[in-house]
Amino acid sequence: MDGVTPDRFEELVGEALDELPPELLRAMDNVVVLVEERHPDEPELLGLYEGVALTERTSDYGGVLPDRITLYRDALVDLCADEDELRDEVAITVVHEIAHHFGIDEETLHRHGWG
Repeated sequence: MDGVTPDRFEELVGEALDELPPELLRAMDNVVVLVEERHPDEPELLGLYEGVALTERTSDYGGVLPDRITLYRDALVDLCADEDELRDEVAITVVHEIAHHFGIDEETLHRHGWG
């Protein structure tokens, strides 16, 4: 799929975040959502969560850089045939990576259809 500008992709990410339930957004703690072109080592990777999941944080947690959720624009665009499909895939990837922030592992996500 061609024709999705970086700005439009960022808008799609914003729309996906706007669709999340407010209580979920309020529960997210110390996390940023970023967009990069591709993962340098895994060019087909759609998204990545890096950080300490909420379920693994202890009383010692503090003074750390925010967790990072990175969406890989070019990999997502390559996967999709049109903007509607891209919108859906961005939303799925956002939910998938946020789930990791909440401590949900890959196996559980796949079992529930979010793999």
